[in-house]
Amino acid sequence: MATKLTKKTYERELERMQEELVQLQEAVRADGLRVAVIFEGRDTAGKGGTIKRITEKLNPRVCHVVALGTPTDRERGQWYFQRYLERLPTAGEIVLFDRSWYNRAGVERVMGFCTEEEVEEFFREAPEIERMLVRSGLVLIKYWLEVSAEEQLARLMERVEDPTKQWKLSPIDAEAPARYDDYSRAIAELFARTSVMESPWHLVDANDQKRARLNVMAHLLELLPQREAPDVVKIKKPKRRARSVELPATVVRVPERW
Repeated sequence: MATKLTKKTYERELERMQEELVQLQEAVRADGLRVAVIFEGRDTAGKGGTIKRITEKLNPRVCHVVALGTPTDRERGQWYFQRYLERLPTAGEIVLFDRSWYNRAGVERVMGFCTEEEVEEFFREAPEIERMLVRSGLVLIKYWLEVSAEEQLARLMERVEDPTKQWKLSPIDAEAPARYDDYSRAIAELFARTSVMESPWHLVDANDQKRARLNVMAHLLELLPQREAPDVVKIKKPKRRARSVELPATVVRVPERW
């Protein structure tokens, strides 16, 4: 049995690895690397929370999050992978995908939003596309966050009862508990047909969200390049005090209530 993860330990390790991630982004920028990290998993597995902790201290000009919604009419008429590939990083960038082209083999398949012929075509294309991306120099990392049926149901019920989390609920989420076994079968085939040497899947036990966040961050730091602390910019103290500027009457100050 794993030892208890205390709040103090979690916060200490989170802060330490967030500092390392700042160093990592500088290495990615300096070396001109292109890094894409895919986060997939069951509903409520904690993909968004993990991504949030990774990006919290990073420069948004270097590290971007891509979380695409329902495709537009124009996007539906495109090649399936097109809208995702358009958002891959350029040199010196990291892109984190909060769900990705793997929607086709997961939620779209289970919920009947695509045909089995479209799923089969996806399985033919995805490994070859990823091999080409990796050969082109892209660093591609794929994470799957997994939760048990019991834990998934508990998190969904928490969202129902918490007004601040109800925005996370959707009709698809409501179907997740009843379709847990359907998703399990789809996930098994997804792993079997798309976990290739060039871009393997990394499976994360996400039943404990805080452990999952730390485990993903530690693993990501191990996979990516060696880092050094960035040079700190020095700021010289001015020799005189700044002059106050009289504001025009059209500028309205926000009331100071606190």
